[in-house]
Amino acid sequence: MPPAPPSFIYRFDHVRKMNSPVVCVVAFHHARGPEIESWFGVEDGTDPAVDNDWSFLPFMALSDGAHSSTEDFSYFTLSRRQSPGSASTSAFGISCTRQMDANELLHRPADVTRSTVQKAVVVIADSPQLFGHLREKLSMKFQESLSKNLHDAEDERDLYLGQSSEPSSPIDLMSHPSPGLSLRELIHEYKHQTLVLFKCILLQPKMLFFSSRCERLCMMQFSLISLIPLLLSHLQDCASPDFDAQSSTSLPPSSLKTSDRSSLLAYMGLPLQIFGKGSLFGPYTPLQQLDVLADYNRTRSYIVGSTNSLLLQQKDRYSDILINLDDSSIIISSPSLRTALALSAADRRWIDFLTQTVTSTWDPKNPSRPTTLAYMGSEEFIRLQFEEYLLGLLAAVKYHLYFSTPVGNPNAQHHHLHHAHDRPDPIQDFNPGWLSFWQTTPSYALFLRTTDPHLFDIVEPRHPTAGALTVEDVQRRITQQIATLQLDSKVAATRENLGKHLVTGQRKVSTAFEKFWGDMEALLEAQRRKAEAAKEGGSEMGTLERKPSVASSIGGTSEKAARAPGLSRFSTPSTPDFAAAQASVAAAGQKAGAYMSSWGAWAAEKRKGWGASAAGVGTEHAEKVVEGHRSPGKKKSREVTGGDGIGRLDA
Repeated sequence: MPPAPPSFIYRFDHVRKMNSPVVCVVAFHHARGPEIESWFGVEDGTDPAVDNDWSFLPFMALSDGAHSSTEDFSYFTLSRRQSPGSASTSAFGISCTRQMDANELLHRPADVTRSTVQKAVVVIADSPQLFGHLREKLSMKFQESLSKNLHDAEDERDLYLGQSSEPSSPIDLMSHPSPGLSLRELIHEYKHQTLVLFKCILLQPKMLFFSSRCERLCMMQFSLISLIPLLLSHLQDCASPDFDAQSSTSLPPSSLKTSDRSSLLAYMGLPLQIFGKGSLFGPYTPLQQLDVLADYNRTRSYIVGSTNSLLLQQKDRYSDILINLDDSSIIISSPSLRTALALSAADRRWIDFLTQTVTSTWDPKNPSRPTTLAYMGSEEFIRLQFEEYLLGLLAAVKYHLYFSTPVGNPNAQHHHLHHAHDRPDPIQDFNPGWLSFWQTTPSYALFLRTTDPHLFDIVEPRHPTAGALTVEDVQRRITQQIATLQLDSKVAATRENLGKHLVTGQRKVSTAFEKFWGDMEALLEAQRRKAEAAKEGGSEMGTLERKPSVASSIGGTSEKAARAPGLSRFSTPSTPDFAAAQASVAAAGQKAGAYMSSWGAWAAEKRKGWGASAAGVGTEHAEKVVEGHRSPGKKKSREVTGGDGIGRLDA
């Protein structure tokens, strides 16, 4: 292979800036596993993987579970060995993994026996700040490579690196966007836990991130560490727990230019040393590196990510805090760390403000930009809010130490008494437990050694939202907790089923009411018809009453009433005929008088017969009594017939 142009030569001696990254292609062999196929942008005859002992590079490029997706990205760190003229330092890799059907290969090698082919293109750079720019370019170039099905090394080199007769200018790292998730997405998803994770990074525990999606896993970690000002450009010690260049070369600043942000941040001790001696940063860490994580004498803190669920079963061994991105859960296994990460009332008020700002301007179609297109709620706004919080925290720590430590401060007790009556200790708003934990870390020791004791004279030692718990805080907390329950989404199915049942019930009730009113109308119609029939029957009854015989009239009426009781009940009275009624009453009176006279005569005759019969009955009764005394216990019965012809039974 001819040597590459000078602009693409692999130059690790330019640690801060480099002309161009280097590229390698990693393929998965069904018998040997992942392996490096070729390098581009390096001197002929050199192999950086051998020179720097990058034996785990193929496993970092092809992450666990990469076969489950068409395209995935992996981010990782590599340690570069010391060479003449340069010290050991860290390198950063980004890998684009794709798989395609083996039948689509125009030139299918004989050793390709599986139905799919997995390949990864890896770019290795000196700074992760290049990743945002390289990701999109790498994806397009790799897709073009697969579509052309390049099988010649020279063609691949031209595709990935391009041809240039002149060296390109060095890449300005500060001009590229920070890699990682959008900060708006981070706060929208994790809300107050974002501040918990931010303060956790400063305490240097063992942080383990897990996700089934490798790219999201890595970008989450880069988003969090990018919240610490200047840290992304000072990660030279993060690839190995043996590196400690920052601690050995850091000195207190000799000058300060308040109008220069970089000068101010350096004077405040930033960036804090998160990765130094005994620390490790591995956005994606394969299982082959677990022995490094388990070596406590060598590795005491780290931020690593994994896509292998085996680590979830051993989370207590490999983590103090586990962040599971698949279910958005955070498990803190260390009791002391859990106490240190408790948020104060001021902390909750501050992160609630950021959460509300992001939520009120959230756009699902473009999460990284607020709907108002204003500065409030933008990425830069969020980043500066965290910067202000961190500066206030560092100033509060120095303020607390100055008034509570008498060593080297003969007036400390006097100042402490005055301070107690003048204003409260600002560290109370940041949780004193967090400061106690931080004082046990190497990061605190370096901060204390390289910063001025009077930082609080430059930056006000105050929490951005200082103050005790208020009623508004409680109300806001309750509102947010109710919102986090996501009742709308959880009861959506129940609401839909309930709506369906209500519609069905409404139809049934409507049908029942319609049937009921139909029956009522039918009943009223039947009653109306009966009333009309009764009215016609009432006219016929009036004709019968006008006949001369009262008895027949009465009997006829009774028969009519007996035959048609329903008709008389629902009959409608007609206009009365008074003349006919008077005639009927007079005739009935004459008939009744004659009847009563005849009945009186008949009764008088019968009364005479009843008197004679009564005397005979008395004599016979006396005789019967005498006979009864003669023969007690024996009774006779006799039928006595009276004069009226009525038989009686006497005993």
